[in-house]
Amino acid sequence: MSIERTKPLYLGIRITWYVLGILEALLALRFLLKLMQANPLAGFTNFVYSITKLFTVPFEAVFRNFRVQGSVVEWTTILAMVVYWLIAMAAVKLFVIGKPISASEADAKIDQQDN
Repeated sequence: MSIERTKPLYLGIRITWYVLGILEALLALRFLLKLMQANPLAGFTNFVYSITKLFTVPFEAVFRNFRVQGSVVEWTTILAMVVYWLIAMAAVKLFVIGKPISASEADAKIDQQDN
């Protein structure tokens, strides 16, 4: 198997995990800022909220926010983090499925599945 044929697959997997890592970090920051009652008018807080809003909007109607003395437990953000992680896992699996293998490797894997 040629390294040149597997290199794009490896690169795709690394890029997927990198993008997910950035998204998960931003969503975690959003969750913590809401939980700790950060000032939404502060520049950093506003920046995090505005970037992550796009990624939390699809999940807004799923759960209600839970408030305790001004702190917000935003379940929407947790759900978004889980869903985007699952999407990244599925994308990585697709990259792995696309990995070229030899006929003998394929035969061996099929034989393993039969046992």
